[in-house]
Amino acid sequence: MDEPVLLTGAGGRVGQAILDGIGDAYEWRLLDREPLPAEKVPAGVDDGDVYVADITDEEAVREAVAGVGAVIHLAGDPRKNAPWDSVLRNNIDGTQVLMSAAVEAGVERFAFASSNHAVGHYETERKPDLYREDDDFRLDGTELPRPGNLYGVSKATGEFLGRYYHDETGLSVVCVRIGNLTKDHPPREYERGQAMWLSHRDCAHLFDRCLRADYGFEIVYGISENDRRYYSIERAKEALGYEPRDNSAEFTFEGEPRGGESPE
Repeated sequence: MDEPVLLTGAGGRVGQAILDGIGDAYEWRLLDREPLPAEKVPAGVDDGDVYVADITDEEAVREAVAGVGAVIHLAGDPRKNAPWDSVLRNNIDGTQVLMSAAVEAGVERFAFASSNHAVGHYETERKPDLYREDDDFRLDGTELPRPGNLYGVSKATGEFLGRYYHDETGLSVVCVRIGNLTKDHPPREYERGQAMWLSHRDCAHLFDRCLRADYGFEIVYGISENDRRYYSIERAKEALGYEPRDNSAEFTFEGEPRGGESPE
């Protein structure tokens, strides 16, 4: 992609995983509501390409999105217990402002960071069995949302906004229902976290595919190739060319790699 990529929420965990993994592969514009420390900005990104702004600031968002070819939208209130006034402003209104500005600017691809919380209540009657390898229950992205909290409601709404803007304007939108992102190993002694684990390098690779693949509208799950999982990643593989390399089963419950070797 010759045009820049706008990354919102660049200073957060997901944003940093993406920049650590594919920071050298693209020309970036970064947006965050707080100034980014120098260590969080990839080499080669000029100060003029780093925006400090609220995602609901329409003027600032239009400026940041002008001339970019793709958007990865991560910004918002990430708290699973966030109150309604915050998720309404930061997650729903902010996503609508950015999608609208992207359409006006002629952006081709829009990757929206959705969440496992958009489907949290599918687990309610099935846990803990669905977290285990011998359970064959799978969510594949075709199911309707069943949010487990108001944060999940905001992410489901973001998916609906993506569907609307795709159908109305032709914007290519992929919604990634991100699982449990941790860097070095899956959560220790936590079945659910291991079932939905997403490693940093798989996260970066998945969003790289969101920037390179051809698609119309997709909802996919963002997890690694875990033996124990209740999210299907087949659609991410088929539609995006996702090829995860990590698996929570490679680790013991103590979080140490099996065989004594450290992961890359």
